[in-house]
Amino acid sequence: MKGITRKERFKFVVEYFQAVMPEPETELEYSDPYELIVAVILSAQCTDKRVNMITPGFFIRFPTAESLAAANPGQVYELIKSCSYPNNKAKHLVGMAKALVHEFNNNIPADVELLQRLPGVGRKSANVIASVIYRMPVMPVDTHVFRVSQRIGLTSNARTPLQAEKQLTENFPTELIRKAHHWLILHGRYVCTARNPKCSECGLKEVCKYFNAKIKTA
Repeated sequence: MKGITRKERFKFVVEYFQAVMPEPETELEYSDPYELIVAVILSAQCTDKRVNMITPGFFIRFPTAESLAAANPGQVYELIKSCSYPNNKAKHLVGMAKALVHEFNNNIPADVELLQRLPGVGRKSANVIASVIYRMPVMPVDTHVFRVSQRIGLTSNARTPLQAEKQLTENFPTELIRKAHHWLILHGRYVCTARNPKCSECGLKEVCKYFNAKIKTA
């Protein structure tokens, strides 16, 4: 599609995903906000599949923030050692639980800035929690979202996740931002993969800058 504007590209992307993925959700398995925040901390640089293997046993041992706050990092490490960076994550999880119990009265805040006061919760993780639990119109940008939005042409000259986040939130309809995060991350996970993107299977290639540039150089 030649001469497409950014507005038209976003419109195409929205219409495509509304048709093929109308109700996207996180692939992390959880049953309450506490379980989600634990899963999100564990998921940093780790696959959701691996996290979902770890969390059932974890929540049997530490079913609440209070029980986790009373633990020591060594006990937590033994339960999460198969994920990436288990030493740091064990410390973060205990610290998060203590902060949640003692500073936030065991209530997970909806505010992204407040969420980042919890150990192990950076901006991306805070956005995930606010988006999934509170359905806030925020855009978590992980490696998948950053790559896919850049390849398609939804972002332009975004050199950091924060720059990409701002461009995406400015251009997606507010009421769809929460869904758009899942659209992009799942598309990046299963179609627009990092090393060998499955362009032949992609329903967005008509408006994708990466695909059209590849055709021209083929």
